[in-house]
Amino acid sequence: MKKFTIAAALAVLAVPAFAEGLAPTLGDAAAGEEQFNRQCVACHIVADGEGNVLAGRNARTGPNQYGLVGAVIGSDEDFNYSDGLTALGEAGEIWNEENFVGYVQDPTGWIREKLEDRRARGRMAYQVRAEQDAYDLYAYLATFSDLDAEEEAAE
Repeated sequence: MKKFTIAAALAVLAVPAFAEGLAPTLGDAAAGEEQFNRQCVACHIVADGEGNVLAGRNARTGPNQYGLVGAVIGSDEDFNYSDGLTALGEAGEIWNEENFVGYVQDPTGWIREKLEDRRARGRMAYQVRAEQDAYDLYAYLATFSDLDAEEEAAE
């Protein structure tokens, strides 16, 4: 019984650490909304499960960004990802702040580094140039992700 109590306590303590790995740390959601409307709407939308477009236009070149934060990389079943992103998803990589910021600033370079494969490629040609813009975009997209549900899934 004592082992169970200790294990339960450790599990409860681990949840905030998981959540901290997903919660935005350096970004401003309001600035991210502005950047999304400038840099991302040509290819991406944010549409909820019922198909209501919450951000963006009707662009479908890139995957829907709804619920991105905490999601397994390359897990939107309605999108055909590059082999590199698919491999990262199969390895269990998730969209956290570090992964997101690295990816949007240099998609192919980031994939190559993560996979340690100089031939790996991504399909996203666009690069967010300013690091702060990438952090702001992550903070904005986090507003469309249920971080509480992600915490519960970690339990």
